[in-house]
Formats: sequence, structure tokens, C-alpha cells
Amino acid sequence: MKTPLPQTWNLERFFPGGSRSEAFQSFLETLEQEVAAFSAMLGELAPPQTADAAGLMPALELLQTIDNKIREADSFVGCLAAENQADKRAVILGGKVKTLSASYASALTRFDQLLTGIGDDVWLQLTASPELASVAYPLSERRALAAEKLPPELEALANDLAVDGYHGWGEAYNTTVGKFRILWEENGKTSELSAGQAANRMHSPDRAVREKLFKLWEEQWAEHADYCADALNHLAGFRLKLYERRGWDGIHKEPLAINRMSKETLNAMWGVIERGKDAFVQYLDRKAKLLGIGKLSWSDVEAPVGQGSKHFSYDEGAQLIVEQFRRFSPKMAEFAEMAFESAWIEAEDRPGKRPGGFCTSFPIAEETRIFMTYAGTASNVATLAHELGHGYHQHVMNDLPALAQNYAMNVAETASTFAEMVVADAAVKSASTEEERLTLLEDKIQRSVAFYMNIHARFLFETRFYEERARGIVSVERLNELMVEAQKEGYRDALAEYHPHFWASKLHFYITEVPFYNFPYTFGYMFSAGIYAEALRQGDAFENKYIALLRDTGSMTVEELAEKHLGVDLRQPDFWQRAMDLSLEDVKAFMSLTE
Repeated sequence: MKTPLPQTWNLERFFPGGSRSEAFQSFLETLEQEVAAFSAMLGELAPPQTADAAGLMPALELLQTIDNKIREADSFVGCLAAENQADKRAVILGGKVKTLSASYASALTRFDQLLTGIGDDVWLQLTASPELASVAYPLSERRALAAEKLPPELEALANDLAVDGYHGWGEAYNTTVGKFRILWEENGKTSELSAGQAANRMHSPDRAVREKLFKLWEEQWAEHADYCADALNHLAGFRLKLYERRGWDGIHKEPLAINRMSKETLNAMWGVIERGKDAFVQYLDRKAKLLGIGKLSWSDVEAPVGQGSKHFSYDEGAQLIVEQFRRFSPKMAEFAEMAFESAWIEAEDRPGKRPGGFCTSFPIAEETRIFMTYAGTASNVATLAHELGHGYHQHVMNDLPALAQNYAMNVAETASTFAEMVVADAAVKSASTEEERLTLLEDKIQRSVAFYMNIHARFLFETRFYEERARGIVSVERLNELMVEAQKEGYRDALAEYHPHFWASKLHFYITEVPFYNFPYTFGYMFSAGIYAEALRQGDAFENKYIALLRDTGSMTVEELAEKHLGVDLRQPDFWQRAMDLSLEDVKAFMSLTE
């Protein structure tokens, strides 16, 4: 690769001028006209009574055009808001895109009504036709889900009200996070840390630094807690009322449907995780001893062990990722190299950026953009590999119809976590010293702890919060109690101190597009572990099979995907146990190295 690599992304490629872009304004105006035309078109269409797809094709083609344009617009404003939280114009544009999305969603309710008006026999013939075969699954999925929703005019009303209600509360949370600042003194200089910068510094090897920063972190979130609690309560209240009106009796119904997975699969996964936690408790106890403390606090869980922690410059981290990708998949390595060199990644460590990391797609341009704050840790390298995995997933689907590209979050997390696993495992195996191997191995185990314990705690918290929210507003004090209770259960009470305001600090609880933004991560982690085991077994022959699996992610349930490409039943514990066994091997190696 050509170095030095750019550390800021190129958004001018899409719409020159950022939030003041005239080209983007024109794009939105055209999109608004197309949404109106789509709505008008649907008003004139009647459900076909014969298996002739010709009458549906104009509406279906316009639907997919609008779908791609909304994704393009949403990605652009999301990138603008993330790179500079003070960009108020980006926030306004984001509101405009949400309004257009709501209008489109309302039109889609009429499209869904059109689908439900088609008789079953005619529908089977239509979806088998050459015109519809490539999008048969997502269309059938829409048709089945529409049958369980409110009448179209009420669903349209709910979508319209959601802009300033439901989604508005999500934006209110983002505004609150944008105001978050921690005064921090370092090397005799005082600076203001954003939430993202503060989160990065909590990985410091110096326990005094971690403890001081975590104390300030908790205090700051406590100051913002009332605003966060308002947002969380009203988001949940909107969802619960909508579920009630639809006649849905479970809070997991929508997230499971969105992730195209069954409750049996979810229960099988959590069951294996519960049975495997003892080994991770032993790991946490051993880590406490290595750090010279009786029991880990929340701020110690992700602390580095030993002196083998290595700083990776951005170019070094990129080179490591490309090299390890190439060992498994030359095509994935070529993609990563292109992303690094073409300024697709926003990695610069500077004030004003939002916390966290993400990868977002621009389907019209057939490109992706990756956001993170890179500080040179092994964890940062892993995050970078993770987001590149997302980008590669989209890359291999670019030529598919728009509807067939809409894969669920859990399988989206599969590709990203697989990429992360490839890099982490190879780094451990190629470590030059035992100290370095221990550090890299421990960083890898930390991710298992995050997926099996931290995210399980998030799932438990959110499930119990919704149960209480159904009876009324949940106070800040009670939210803190629920959070600590869930963390104690998730970590098997292995910690001395917990994070009461985690519910306030974690963006994932406030994302309106996908409810229960937690268990899909764990699914992706374990599913990717099973895929990784298969890749190790098959070697070079697996690359094209992996691509075929990724391309099918928008066209079947996860159970069907696993059966077709891996020959396994996800509703049974066997597959999940094999994935867990890979994680347990890491713990065994760590325990052996630290005896």
C-alpha cells in the first residue's frame, strides 16, 4: 500500500460542500418527488389477479430506486453528523431525510396492502417468475409481516408521527451526547475530552488513570441522566404502544423478525453462553491477580495485561489487517487495500467526533465509509478490521437488486466479526514473544467477554426495562438498579464495581431503526466463529463459499442460511457449542500462559 495513508474520509466524492452541498439539496428534492410519484402510482394500482408480474414492475423498480437513494442520503448525513457533532446543518438535514423516510414508509404500507391483496396461489406463481425470483424472499417477507400490522392508513399515521416523536427522541439523545465533555489534565495540559476520546483513554495500562477517568465518566453521565432517561422512556413508550395496537404480545417479536431468526435459535445461543460462563469468570479472577487487585472493577475489564501491549501506528494497523485478510481471502485483502488508499475511512483522533465506530453504505456510488477514532491500540486495530468486514459484505452484494441487499443486523455482524477474528487469531499465532502473545490473546478474550457477558447484560437490562416501562415511566434511580442487576448477572458477579449509568452512555439503546441492538452482535460473533472454523478446515476452497453465503444474507432466514451453507441447525445447541469451544480454547491458553 502507498503510505502515509489518509486518516480522514472523502465525502466530497458523493456531494461536494458537506452540509451546505447544493448537489445534496437537489438530490433530496428529486427524492421527494419520487416518493410522491411512488405514492400516487400505488393509489392507481390494484392487486393482480393473474400471475403476470408486468403490472407490478414499475412500482417495484421505483421502490428500489427510492430505497437506494434513502440509504445514500441517510449515510451522507450520518457521516457529516459523526465527523463533527457541532454541525447543526447536518442535524437539520438528518431531520429532512427522516421525514422523507417516513413518507416513503407510509407509501410502503400501501405497497404492502397491494401485496396482501394478491391471492396465495397467484403469489406463489408471481414469485417464481423470472421478473420477481431475485426478490421473492424480501417481498414475501413484507407480505407476511404486513398481515400482522395495523390497517395501512394507521401504519402511515404512526410513521408520520414517529418523525417528531419516536425518531425525535433518538435525535435528542444524540444532542445530549454532543454536549458531553470531560475536563482532563495530561502532561500539565488541560483539555476537553468528547465521549469518544474519553472512552478510548479508559483502556490505559495505568489503573490510576482508568479509575480517575471512570469516576469522571460516571459523574458526567449522571449529570446527563435525566435527559437520557427521558429519551429512553419515550422511545420505549412509543414502541410498546405501537406493539399493543398491532396486537403483538412480546417485545422480542419485532427484533427477532428484523433479524430473521426464531426465538428457539436465540434461546439455544443464550443457553450455551450461560453454560460456558464459568471459564470466563475464572479468566476475570486470574486477570485481577495479574493486575495485583482482589477483584476487577468495571474499568479494569478491558485493561491491558502485562507489558506486551504494542502501539500500532495507523499505517502499521492497516498493513497488519491487509496481510491477515490475504491469508484467508485475497479478494477481501484487495478490498481493504482499496478502502485504505481511497480515503474511505475517518480515523483521525480529534475533538468533536461522536463516540464509537460504524460502517455505512452508499449503494448508488457502490462505496462504503468507515468511522472510528484511532488511537493505536490492539483494540483499535480490531475495530478497524471489524468495520472493514462490514464494508466487504456490502461490496460483494453491490450488483444485487436493492431489496436483496437488505440483510439483517445479526448477519451483518457476522461478516464484521469474522474479519476481526481473522486478524486477531493470526496476530496471536504470529506473536514474536510470549509477552506479546499474552497481550494479543487477552485482547481477543476481552471480545468474548464483551459478547458473552456485557451484551448479555444489555439484553437482560433491556428486556426487564421494557417489562417495567409497560407499567409506567422508569426513573433514573431504577434504571441504574436494573443496569447493575443485569451486569451482575451477565458477569456472574465477578466484578467489584459496576457501571450504573451504562444505559445512558451506550448509544445502542437509543437507535430507533433497530430495537434490541444487542443480541445480534453476539449472534454474529458466534456465527462467525463457526464460519471461521469451517474456513480453517477448508482452506483456500472456502473463499468463494464465504462470498456465496454473504450474498444470500438478504434472501433467507438465518436458519435457512446456516442449513444451506454450513449444514447446521441453529435451533439446536450443537453449532453454538462448537463456536463456544473456540472461545474456551483461548481461555485455556491464557490460563496456561499465566500459571
